[in-house]
Amino acid sequence: MEKALNELMEAVKLAIDENKFVKLTLSKPRSKQSDLKNMYVKMILLKGNNWMSFTYKHNTKDIVKNFAVEDAAQQIIELLETSFFAANLLTSEMDYALLSNEKGSSKLIKRPVEKRAIPEREHDHTKSRLINPANVWWFQLGITDRQGNVLPSMQFKFKQINKYVEILDGLIKQIDFHGTVKVVDMGAGKAYLTFALYEYLVVNRKLDVQITGVEQRPDLVEKTNNIAKSAKLENLRFVEGMIGNFAVKEMDVLIALHACDTATDDAIAAGINAGAKLIVCAPCCHKQIRQIMKPPFDALPMLKFGILLERQAEILTDTIRALIMEKHGYKSQIMEFIETEHTPKNLLITGIRTTKNIDIEEIDGKIASLKKQFGIEKHYLETLLS
Repeated sequence: MEKALNELMEAVKLAIDENKFVKLTLSKPRSKQSDLKNMYVKMILLKGNNWMSFTYKHNTKDIVKNFAVEDAAQQIIELLETSFFAANLLTSEMDYALLSNEKGSSKLIKRPVEKRAIPEREHDHTKSRLINPANVWWFQLGITDRQGNVLPSMQFKFKQINKYVEILDGLIKQIDFHGTVKVVDMGAGKAYLTFALYEYLVVNRKLDVQITGVEQRPDLVEKTNNIAKSAKLENLRFVEGMIGNFAVKEMDVLIALHACDTATDDAIAAGINAGAKLIVCAPCCHKQIRQIMKPPFDALPMLKFGILLERQAEILTDTIRALIMEKHGYKSQIMEFIETEHTPKNLLITGIRTTKNIDIEEIDGKIASLKKQFGIEKHYLETLLS
């Protein structure tokens, strides 16, 4: 592999020196169990100097790290020696494909291409946001000052809002909506995320939407309705109600963030029964399973520790939720809501409705196996959908 790898690295260096570098991709993980699926490298400008930005693509998140050019080369070599079998280098004039195998043999394939444009080397700090803090409702919601500057005390909240919209952006782009998009946000609270979703769908995506925020506290319902009216946001309304009691016959998108305990199940069931194309939930307070589970402590001694038992209950609760969603025709996923360096880990359960055939018997078997192993009689979501 050494000769082919050296040739590739020489091509990378030459492309950078001659301003012909377009992109480098590392793929085909050496380990089938690896959570790191591939990696992309691009050139960026930092303080007027060329740097290389590495995007590590994991199953549920992306991690970006920047390296000086001289340090990046060693990173690429180490990744190809330990983590990936393949690399593709694109330059303005050539394509290079490094192919290697488990036996250690490799080859570098070169192919000339028609003149390819060089991407603009944007500054790493100029990342565009899907949410504009200058919009008046962010001032009315207490996120910004009158000039549209995010308040120091709300910096984290605004970061969380943007992260939320970034995740939704990736999900919504996978769905074909027709006509008016009906969205229900159950447990809207102060409605930061409801307004963010409205801005994304209406202002950015130019979709025709009807968004209903459901909130049990009448003072918040009144306040958020007044803000929506003052900002002239059509088809955005807030109603007083409990998640479990709010009846809706049809919807396209169901959102329920930080719904406590079985309220998350109420929301998921409402979305499934209404035929929602997208379900997004951020559960909290996983009490139902924790109170009824009877795990085999002899086989799983770590569960004698209360904190680990609690976390196991959370994992079980959300895993069964995701499996039940799959059983009802959704492609489910569980991911982090926002980076753990800013807040304790929050999880999102997402489901996109599909038309693929579902092996209900297989999914039922997985659910039954989990319940048997941990002494669980019934998950509340099963009761709602039975």
